[in-house]
Amino acid sequence: MFEGQPKGLWTLALANTGERFGYYTMLAVFALFLGENFGFAAGTASEIYTWFLTLVYFLPLFGGMAADKWGYSRMVVIGIFIMFLGYLLLSVPLGSGAMAIAAMGAALLLVSVGTGMFKGNLQVMVGDLYNDPAYADKRDAGFSLFYMLINVGALFAPTAAIKIMDWAQLSLGYSKADSYHFAFAVACVSVIASICIYYLGKSTFSQVLNVKKEKKTSTATATTEEMSPAETRERIICLVLVFAVVIFFWMAFHQNGLTLTWFADEFTATKSTGIESMLFDVTNLVACIFLVYGLFGIFQSVTSKAKSIYGIIILAGIAILGYNGTHLADEVTLSAPIFQQFNACFVVMLTPVSIALFSWLGKKGKEPKAPVKIGLGMLVAAAAYLLMTFFSIGLPATDHPNHVADVTPNLLVSTYLILTFAELLLSPIGISLVTKVAPPKYRGMMMGGWFVATALGNKLVSIPGHMWDMDLTIVWGTLMCICLVAALFIFSIIKKLNKVC
Repeated sequence: MFEGQPKGLWTLALANTGERFGYYTMLAVFALFLGENFGFAAGTASEIYTWFLTLVYFLPLFGGMAADKWGYSRMVVIGIFIMFLGYLLLSVPLGSGAMAIAAMGAALLLVSVGTGMFKGNLQVMVGDLYNDPAYADKRDAGFSLFYMLINVGALFAPTAAIKIMDWAQLSLGYSKADSYHFAFAVACVSVIASICIYYLGKSTFSQVLNVKKEKKTSTATATTEEMSPAETRERIICLVLVFAVVIFFWMAFHQNGLTLTWFADEFTATKSTGIESMLFDVTNLVACIFLVYGLFGIFQSVTSKAKSIYGIIILAGIAILGYNGTHLADEVTLSAPIFQQFNACFVVMLTPVSIALFSWLGKKGKEPKAPVKIGLGMLVAAAAYLLMTFFSIGLPATDHPNHVADVTPNLLVSTYLILTFAELLLSPIGISLVTKVAPPKYRGMMMGGWFVATALGNKLVSIPGHMWDMDLTIVWGTLMCICLVAALFIFSIIKKLNKVC
């Protein structure tokens, strides 16, 4: 999986990792910032949060259109500078008045526009690396590595946000509300690092900087089979039906930055002791990742040198866990944003497991088709909220932002684990499905449709936020039922979808 990849993959992936680290550092504390700094009610905070997410995922459609005309690399560079301006504006403490609210709105718009120019276009450049026949068979593994490195940035983001805020409060004497701006400043630094990586490593992906549009067009025309209007229409209808399901997945999944963070803040224990407390030290999570990748590396490597390297990685993971396990603090204080590290950790940790499982099933001729995987992903997401519903029985009604209960942290960790299984079944599989099923002359539009569906799902994230003053079993039960109905819908049309896959 790691061998034989183009050098440009690592440069572009690391540039994206830096940008995502900044984005998720900001997002880890943003919902809490809206209440702490401005005193916004849950419903108002939900609307601001979800409109921001909607723009972040909707604007890549227009960023791609601009790149088709003026170039992918140019849009990537312009986008990251616009993002920097947005994070810079967020990092300035302006209080809580009308000017501060207007500045925050302008900053969110800048971050959204910049992300729209950067996000999809960098992925197109990664794809162009594999147009070289020498790397064509490495495309899927390359995108898996790219996806994992994005989540490496997300893995460390919550810890970075919490540590910098604690430092601002304890060492510099800033108030809790003002300390959030230090977390936003981390995002400024991270995008600077991202653009430096991009420029310093340009030589590794120079072959994709001057891809001629005419050449791409002629190649596509030469290798594209003409489809009948009926087949074209059938494929578009099937993809639109998948998009309808995807909307509700992202509605449920992206509760991690909103209602699940509020649950961590208001209902989850603020202290952890013993072995459980090791979960909240990011170095232990990294050690577990070392163990997983080391074991896979040993079994997949063919040379003794490679096996030795992976053996050292395993020993490093064991050493970190052993040392930290024998130096446990009496108790660890938990901050709500820290729980957002688990999804990223589980993505990085479980991606090779997922690839190996489906590869094994494929060799046996039993690998499910993409629509079945998407349906299973919705069922798994429903299971996550079934778990939340069951363990929320008897909890008091929320009184945001007061802490009202001390539920075991293991509940949220388990929920994030289950949601990650759902994500791995649905997100990369869905993108692959679009590229495979979309009629050739409508591929760009259909990929744009995937982003639009994601954006609409992010907008619907606000609905549970508006329900936050209800009984929690209603909040989680609603999400569970939505995921279940979406799964039943996709399985009801599975024959039609499998026909075009």
